[in-house]
Amino acid sequence: MIKLQLIGHLGRDVVRKEVNGNVVLNFPVAVNERFRNHAGVLEERTTWVDCSLWNREGLAPYLNQGVLVFVEGAPKSEGYITKNNNPAGALRLRVFQLQLLSRKDDEKRRTIMPEVPAVPEQELVEEQPADDLPF
Repeated sequence: MIKLQLIGHLGRDVVRKEVNGNVVLNFPVAVNERFRNHAGVLEERTTWVDCSLWNREGLAPYLNQGVLVFVEGAPKSEGYITKNNNPAGALRLRVFQLQLLSRKDDEKRRTIMPEVPAVPEQELVEEQPADDLPF
């Protein structure tokens, strides 16, 4: 079996459906990747993964847009033709394990708590002689 592990944010609130008497929760997860291109410019790429979680209806109230999650499951890629007759693909994940890494009220808590002043960068860097390596 192939397993895929992802950490990302939910793109929208969970959608609950019933299939043959079983409850399935569907939600998209956005996985962001930051990298420097060949010109040295910092870029960000987002990959969307359509996730389905079976028979875990109790988690539905916690799966809201923006929540950070860790998911693990079996991946499946599907090809399809768009309305404009262009080929496209989707990555789907049947989730076996889900862990909440943030809660919906974390954003509220961040806005309530005062920010800690940043330490100037000069204070964080310790100068060392060039011939005295730290390892």
